[in-house]
Amino acid sequence: MAEATSGEAFSDTSGYTDVLYETDNGAAIITINRPHRYNAFRGRTVDELVHAFRRAWADPEVRCVIWTGAGDKAFCSGGDVKQRAETGDYGPTRDGILDTDYLHALIRDIPKPVIAAVNGVAIGGGHVFHVLCDISIAAEHAKFGQAGPRVGSFDAGYGTNMLSRLVGTKRAKEIWFFCRQYTAQEAKEMGLVNAVVPGEELMATAKAWAAELNLMSPTALRFLKASFNAETAHQSGFEKMAGAGLDLFVNSEEGAEGARAFAEKRPPEFTKYVGR
Repeated sequence: MAEATSGEAFSDTSGYTDVLYETDNGAAIITINRPHRYNAFRGRTVDELVHAFRRAWADPEVRCVIWTGAGDKAFCSGGDVKQRAETGDYGPTRDGILDTDYLHALIRDIPKPVIAAVNGVAIGGGHVFHVLCDISIAAEHAKFGQAGPRVGSFDAGYGTNMLSRLVGTKRAKEIWFFCRQYTAQEAKEMGLVNAVVPGEELMATAKAWAAELNLMSPTALRFLKASFNAETAHQSGFEKMAGAGLDLFVNSEEGAEGARAFAEKRPPEFTKYVGR
């Protein structure tokens, strides 16, 4: 996806700064650990998430993945717009590439179920993350929605196509066009999440669902996940096209205005871009 400056590499989870990784009874638990930024991701975060998902894929003892965020305020609030406003990008990455496209593919392609334990806001790119997970369990206080058109960004790949399949085209357009936020119960009613539980029960519930998965045939689950993905495999092309378009847009004057307005806590001024 977007180019970035090259940063420090890491060889195992001990080198992580933005992500926590542990295993528990056959489940890999991956936690975005940036609560001071509402678990918004920067380039380093994406690198570590990619590494963590590949580690879970390779571990024969791991039967499924539970993905959550640190604290009780956010699962993930999307890309770190403050970082973007400050530096013009999402910070250094291991290879000089902000590879959210590859992370999206990993969530889909890892041959093990991925459970999103949504412990707070799932907004923007964080909302796309949970949409791509196989199962979503939400805390009662969780909030869901998009922010792209408000902050000078968009996801015209999986973030729109998969969402439309989950909730229907009319509702998906509402979510993207108006950038409203929806409660966990509203998300459940529209088919965005599988279950809603009290916040203090979220991880216990996610682990209980993971324990149920541990009783199933891993080969059967692998084939089933691949079969569900097969119907939408063509969307990877839209993902690449959307990523290329987003690279151009976020570096435009209009895209930069959205990021500046967010960082400065003011309404964006997009009027002059109408009709361009």
